[in-house]
Amino acid sequence: MFGLGMQELLVIAFIILLLFGAKKIPELMRGLGKGIKNFKDGMKDVNDDLKELNDKKDEKNKEV
Repeated sequence: MFGLGMQELLVIAFIILLLFGAKKIPELMRGLGKGIKNFKDGMKDVNDDLKELNDKKDEKNKEV
């Protein structure tokens, strides 16, 4: 994972635990998960809009 070994990941996890404390980590992860979900939903909406525009363009080209 990104060229990091198990020892490096454990050190990073330990530093995060020291900085934020055990009680804040679940709250941070929930916020991160919600942010990722919102981003994915936004990307899906953009893709749907682009597909709809492309379909309208194709219909218009078939009429001409």
